[in-house]
Amino acid sequence: MTTRLRRLPVLGHDIRVSVRSGTNGRPLLLCNGIGASLDLLEPFVDALDPSIEVVSFDVPGVGASGDPKFPYNFAMLAYFVGKMMDQLGYEDFDVLGISWGGGLAQQLAFQNPCRVKRLILVSTGTGMLMVPAHPRVLSKMVTPRRYRDPEYAKAIAAELYGGQMRDHPELAKPLLHNHSRVGSRRGYLFQLMAGAGWTSLPFLPFLRQKTLILAGTDDPIIPLVNARIMHRLIPNSALHVYDDGHLGLVTKADELAPVVSRFLR
Repeated sequence: MTTRLRRLPVLGHDIRVSVRSGTNGRPLLLCNGIGASLDLLEPFVDALDPSIEVVSFDVPGVGASGDPKFPYNFAMLAYFVGKMMDQLGYEDFDVLGISWGGGLAQQLAFQNPCRVKRLILVSTGTGMLMVPAHPRVLSKMVTPRRYRDPEYAKAIAAELYGGQMRDHPELAKPLLHNHSRVGSRRGYLFQLMAGAGWTSLPFLPFLRQKTLILAGTDDPIIPLVNARIMHRLIPNSALHVYDDGHLGLVTKADELAPVVSRFLR
C-alpha cells in the first residue's frame, strides 16, 4: 500500500492530489469540508481497508492547490472533479463527502449517475434548505481563522464541533494544525460562495446510487435531523448514527472506517 502525492493541471488550475493505491479496481474519492486540506482525513484513510484505493484532493484555493481563477458553484466544481478523475484514468468511482464536501458529493452523484457507483455522506446536509445550526455556530464558520490560529481552534472546538471536543477541545489543535495546510482567504471565500443558494432537496429522490449516511448525535454544525431527512429522501440509503460530533470521521476513525469499508465491499 503506497500513497503518492502529485500536482495535476485541471482546466487551467494547479491541483494537489493524493492517491493511495489499492487492489480493488474502483477508487473512493474523498471530498473534504470547507477550508480543510486533504491531510485532515489521513487518520480515516489510515484506518480504512487497505485494499480500497483512495483519491483525495485540495479544492482550488485550499491546502496546497493553486487559487481558483474565478468563482464557482457546486455544479461547476462537480464538472471540474469529473475532469480530474478522467486525467487520473478512472472511469467510475465511489464518493465520500464530509460537511461542505458532502454537498459536492451529492452534486457529483446527481451529475454522474453512471460514473458514481456508491455514495457516502458524512456530517452533511442539503444546503440552503436544511435545518440550520445556531447562528452563534454559523458565525464561526464565516472565516478560516480556526485553521490559522491553533489557540482559537481550541477555544471554539466544543461549541463548533461537539462530540469528543466538548470534553477534549485540545484535540482541535493537532487535528487542524499538525498536518493540515492552510489555503488562501480567496479560496475560502469562493467555497462559501459555492454553497450560496444551492440545495440538493429537489434531486435527492432521483439519486439511484446505494448511499450510506453517517451522522453524529452531537453535531452543532449539521444537526442530526438533516441526516434523517436525507435518509427519507434518498431511495436506496442507509443511516448510521454514531455517538460523536462533526469531526467523528476523524476522531472515531477506528469505529467508522470499518463501517465504510463494509459498505464499499
